[in-house]
Amino acid sequence: AVGGLGVDAEPHAPLPEGVLDAVALPAERARTAALRAAHPHVCWDRLLFSAKESVYKAWFPLTGRFLDFAEADITVEPAGTFAARLLVPGPRVGGAELTAFDGRFLVERGLLLTAVTVPAPGA
Repeated sequence: AVGGLGVDAEPHAPLPEGVLDAVALPAERARTAALRAAHPHVCWDRLLFSAKESVYKAWFPLTGRFLDFAEADITVEPAGTFAARLLVPGPRVGGAELTAFDGRFLVERGLLLTAVTVPAPGA
């Protein structure tokens, strides 16, 4: 059962100049650079942007509030997953505060896809 969903699709291409600096925390930029050095075939900057978009799309229906790019710290694993740690109080789902989102990504056919699911209350 799913209590929330956030999905984003982007072209598998680098972000325009300056966008990464505008959307990423310093630690995220450092992790993105390390991923790019280890796995240069993936546009990790665009993947980070897409993951943040997926988190926002799961967040907003639960809260009705804006989530700034700097309010979630995302860690990407090359195997196809990512985790977003909220840096602001999260919504209550099933009586418990949601402090993080877990997601998955796929790069295929020139597209980069990210998705976040929120477990249904009681699931």
